[in-house]
Amino acid sequence: MPEPTGDFSPTIRRRRLSEELKQLRAAAGLTLEQAAKKLEWSRAKIANIETGKRLRPYVTDIALLLDIYGVTDETRREALFELTRQSRIKGWWTQYSDFAGAYFGFEAEASSIATYQMGVMPGLLQTPEYAAAAARAGLVLPEDIKRVVDARVRRQRIFDRDVPPRLWAIIDEGVLVRPAAAAEPEVMRGQIRHLVAMTERPNITVQVLPFATGLHAGTGGPFVLLDFPNPLDRPIVYLETRHDGLYQEDPAQIADYRDVLDHLQGTALSPAESVQYLTRLID
Repeated sequence: MPEPTGDFSPTIRRRRLSEELKQLRAAAGLTLEQAAKKLEWSRAKIANIETGKRLRPYVTDIALLLDIYGVTDETRREALFELTRQSRIKGWWTQYSDFAGAYFGFEAEASSIATYQMGVMPGLLQTPEYAAAAARAGLVLPEDIKRVVDARVRRQRIFDRDVPPRLWAIIDEGVLVRPAAAAEPEVMRGQIRHLVAMTERPNITVQVLPFATGLHAGTGGPFVLLDFPNPLDRPIVYLETRHDGLYQEDPAQIADYRDVLDHLQGTALSPAESVQYLTRLID
């Protein structure tokens, strides 16, 4: 199947399809058990479609579900069939599945990305040289470093979309003063020059969180908060681990991270002060 283009992510399409099917079943007044009995399916099959565990559902299965849910409007049915087809397409990130998790699929369709980083430069703002240094520091095998860098660069193409996402990055001062590679000081200077250049884009804001701040709301660790343009696509907080990551979707947890983000934005240097700070590091 072809690679999705533009603002399209099959990961988000699968998630949206699951949400819509759950809502339609509820509107039809059916439990999972009742729906399964009508179709002579197992309860697990419908549950897996609704949770996204059945990652590539068939249009024929969706048509049967719509029949028992009483969805007869042809325009509505076709829209859901197209959503199903889109959900079956493989994203570009699947070719890097040995080290790239589901996060890339969520990021690909985000309308707003807010991140706090305290150990490494945000991936969307890394230069290829910095990305390679970070991969080496992360014990990536030498033969895999080029693929890691290629994936990092490919992710950054979301800024070339017709409507690019809004990125708000809060970066701990330690990330900026720690050399990317002790033997290659120019790597860090090049990275900071790139960071300053990226702040000239109207959709990108960078704030530096200085050491002088002391303890702050972000001491719990780095995170990324993703928002999406479609109301059916609920926000996600992503917490990176060495292998893939953790995803928080509970509204209370999302609200908590928004509160942390607000505090960090108020504590960090202003965007203008941050650019001045970064410029001094280059000189």
